[in-house]
Amino acid sequence: MLRALAVDDEEPALEELLYLLRADPRVARAEGAVDATAALRRISRALEGGPDGEDAIDVVFLDIHMAGLNGLDMARLLAGFAEPPLIVFVTAYEDFAVRAFDLDAVDYVLKPVRRERLAEAVRRVAELAALSGRRAVGQEPAAPGGPEERSPDDREGERGRQRERAAEVRPPDITPDHIPVELAGVTRFVQAEEITYAEAQGDYARLHTVDGASHLVRIPLSVLEERWRAQGFVRIHRRHLVALRRIDELRLDAGSTSVRVGDAVLAVSRRHARELRDLLVRQARDR
Repeated sequence: MLRALAVDDEEPALEELLYLLRADPRVARAEGAVDATAALRRISRALEGGPDGEDAIDVVFLDIHMAGLNGLDMARLLAGFAEPPLIVFVTAYEDFAVRAFDLDAVDYVLKPVRRERLAEAVRRVAELAALSGRRAVGQEPAAPGGPEERSPDDREGERGRQRERAAEVRPPDITPDHIPVELAGVTRFVQAEEITYAEAQGDYARLHTVDGASHLVRIPLSVLEERWRAQGFVRIHRRHLVALRRIDELRLDAGSTSVRVGDAVLAVSRRHARELRDLLVRQARDR
């Protein structure tokens, strides 16, 4: 069974990932770290104790976009250790897959993390851990034939398969018309027309709807902005994406700009103010 460390500076994402890992019967232990510094300290302690020590770590599930040292930089540091843990990247961004596999990552899982997709990543890790002779909790020593005994052709073949998996990475499962949200274990689809605005919360976005409800989804605001531009959503601030048709008032006050969307008053950044005014004027003319 595997001993895992999950690293993500967004606590909701970290808790969700830990929940899923701990529910997998192949994972004996799953710990969390909220930044790369804490993770490196924990991994150093594991390496000092050796692969059979009680603090050993077999795999690190690693976010890419983090404050300070990012996930790719951390993976490069780990590659310099004599016996580094295996790496699985868990991120909302598809653009880094090729670089991730060039760093010998076992897998690249996109947020929002699906239980089935994470289970596949755990399966790949378990197979490689067995091949490398890692003695995870409850395991006997692996049979000969680990990476040190595999031929260069075998190792290159594995890298080729990793690059093929990088090409298969797909963006989160959203469409221009709807987005899946989970409520008490039940998935429902919120229609884009129900959403008044979205608020960035790290790698997450909080969707606010016409009925006053809000939903936290594991999708960054930049992805929503790209997918919903044609639906009339416009970025007004680094933290806010607003449905143009839901703007009730445009307010100008001593050089600052804001909009009222229902009961919420949202600031408009200077870089977005002129574009927003032009769009609202055009919308008024088209009515």
